[in-house]
Amino acid sequence: MDVFTELFGNLLAFVYHCFDRIVIHGYLSALSRPEQVVHFVRKIVGVPVVSKEILSQRTADYQNWVEAYARNHHTPIEWAEKGVRKEDHVRPWLRRMANKNAYGVYFIFKSMEQGPSFRISVPKYPTQDPHHRILARQRSRYTHYYFYIRDEVLGPMVMRVASFFPFQTTYYLNGHSFIEQELTRAQVGFRKNDNAFLAIDDVAALQAAADRLSPDIIRKRLDYWTLILGPKFSAKERKQLNLSRFYAISQIEYCRNFVFKRNFPIHKLFERSCELGLWRLTADKIASIFGTRLNRRMRGKLATVIDQIEHGHHVFRAYFKHAFLKQYEKFSTFLRNELCSNNLTDFGLRKGLDHLDEVRRTFQTITSRFAGYQAQWLNVHVDFPLLQRIALPITVGSVRYPGIKIHDVRVIRLFEVLLHGGPHVGGWTAKQIHRAVLTTFHLSERAYGLNQLRYDLRKLKGHGLIERDGSRYAYRLTTKGVQVALLFLFFHKRLCGPIANSCFHHRPDPHHRPNSQLEAAYHRADKAIQKIVDVLAAA
Repeated sequence: MDVFTELFGNLLAFVYHCFDRIVIHGYLSALSRPEQVVHFVRKIVGVPVVSKEILSQRTADYQNWVEAYARNHHTPIEWAEKGVRKEDHVRPWLRRMANKNAYGVYFIFKSMEQGPSFRISVPKYPTQDPHHRILARQRSRYTHYYFYIRDEVLGPMVMRVASFFPFQTTYYLNGHSFIEQELTRAQVGFRKNDNAFLAIDDVAALQAAADRLSPDIIRKRLDYWTLILGPKFSAKERKQLNLSRFYAISQIEYCRNFVFKRNFPIHKLFERSCELGLWRLTADKIASIFGTRLNRRMRGKLATVIDQIEHGHHVFRAYFKHAFLKQYEKFSTFLRNELCSNNLTDFGLRKGLDHLDEVRRTFQTITSRFAGYQAQWLNVHVDFPLLQRIALPITVGSVRYPGIKIHDVRVIRLFEVLLHGGPHVGGWTAKQIHRAVLTTFHLSERAYGLNQLRYDLRKLKGHGLIERDGSRYAYRLTTKGVQVALLFLFFHKRLCGPIANSCFHHRPDPHHRPNSQLEAAYHRADKAIQKIVDVLAAA
């Protein structure tokens, strides 16, 4: 059980983790290199010269076969239209097949796309073999076929087949579809919407079904559909070539799902998680979550953003190299942490399908760390004894440091700047902090000088809230400092900020106050908050 589940266990209905989306490339092991294609055409097919016409003939044969297959099985086949989402277009055919409890291909899309191919050229200078041709890899535009399949084991899946040598195939799988098939066979009751389980009779059975998705199961089903729908080779060609396919993971998404009993806490948790993520998911924290250390040779992105591209609502993303962690709320009771990767070498993992279990373990650890960090940040409460202790002077050795008051504007500004220290992994120097404070709050050097900043830094260091980076005069928040900084900022932004935000702005002129009940109530609350601040200051 992770820290997030322990913290919000009374609000959660159940938690499960699984593969969400898996994209797999299939390569023909005997026809992936130019010299293998030359051997196939000249030695097996028996054509002395490798030409574009010979390779194009194979393409035409396969395209004619696909058209005949669609006609014989009464399967719709159409060109994909620009701007039309394929999954939405084919959903009625999938629904009809599910109602009939049938399995097989229910739709075929044709699409002109870029894909791997071979370029054939005549040698510049004469060779001993007059039939010698130079083959080189290239990418060109040609027809691809999307077969939409309802599989009895993997559920709905998509198989894309390139119609030109080397006939690369791509398979799009969804782990939730596999789980649905497993639970249906086991007669376990559940409620599923899109790619999310919202209710389940047996949570243990749900997680067990997710863990059963293995490389052997996937390979068996991919081999079957490749044999049925892939390019055709004669028995003689298959025997001499020993044709087989190698499967490599191209893209993978692993999710950790928190399903809540009620919808009222989820939006607030997500809102606070986004706010804290932008503050606290600095470069070093992102690297720590992904299990690596920062160095100057690291390539790719290290950033956090909030966008509204997917799912029609806000999505929080933390980028790491070519991967990213994202969090979003779904169906008002569903909070999902999802790790997406387009290049498994970022994690030191191999792409072969046989290494899927290793990918699962690594991604489980990363999503667990992410949930643990979020739980740590969310588990911050107004600790008045702590505020009272920090407000008192402290003596360290022979040095006496003054207390830190919660209404100290300079300290609040300093905490807010230090919490945004993403680019400064090795700590901030005093001059860097000073410049950041002046820039952030539009202050002049007269209003807040460098010596005043150094006085505040000594005070924070004396209370153990900041530390130096080794022997350098560079500072960063300690673990205690992070908690105190969040506590101070929560108090001001969540409580004092919306009502008594005059800590950073001027008070409104009472002569221009409108005569309304709302405005009067606002100022009564403002005075009450000021009394709280005065009591804390006197403590």
